[in-house]
Amino acid sequence: MNKWLRKSLFVIVSILTFGLITPTQLMNTVNAENHTDRDAFEAPSVENSFTRKSSFKEESEFNKEDFMQELLKQAELQSYQKFGTRIKPVIENEFREIILPNIEAALAETAAQFPEEDLKNLTITEQPGKGLSEKIFNIKNGETGKDILRFHVRREHPPQDGYWFNFHYHTYHDEYQTHHDLGSIYWAKNTPPKWMS
Repeated sequence: MNKWLRKSLFVIVSILTFGLITPTQLMNTVNAENHTDRDAFEAPSVENSFTRKSSFKEESEFNKEDFMQELLKQAELQSYQKFGTRIKPVIENEFREIILPNIEAALAETAAQFPEEDLKNLTITEQPGKGLSEKIFNIKNGETGKDILRFHVRREHPPQDGYWFNFHYHTYHDEYQTHHDLGSIYWAKNTPPKWMS
């Protein structure tokens, strides 16, 4: 396993389990079950929330770049959980090439609006919406509990054109009214399965 991937996995496990499972226990379990590295990295958790503040509280200095990279990783994992095992293999490559860079740009644009002391409080939370729900994840202020960004994916079915997944986000600046487009991915002529199936 790559060194950075192992470190990332340990940080994520530590955050998500709050010390109930040590990274060594996880690696022993993963190795015993012969899962691939990717399976271990993308294992669903009971509660998918990420609080950057808790993972950096032992560090003396806040690193904005590391914070943004970790936030983006969590956004990607939440998205894959939303897609489920039936949609993910079909759209994963296009998602990484088209949508994920736009999510990163939206996160960076938002982060630029906050002073560093407030940026530390941003968290990615929310279990993705199942079924036909549009919600992928929200970014909120951990201290106030107020949503800052809401990332969604909507199914679209233009006449005679098949099904599309439109990715977009909403911001608190306009009370979440405007759709800020992140891009669209074509599915097929047939109806896509429900989210998280």
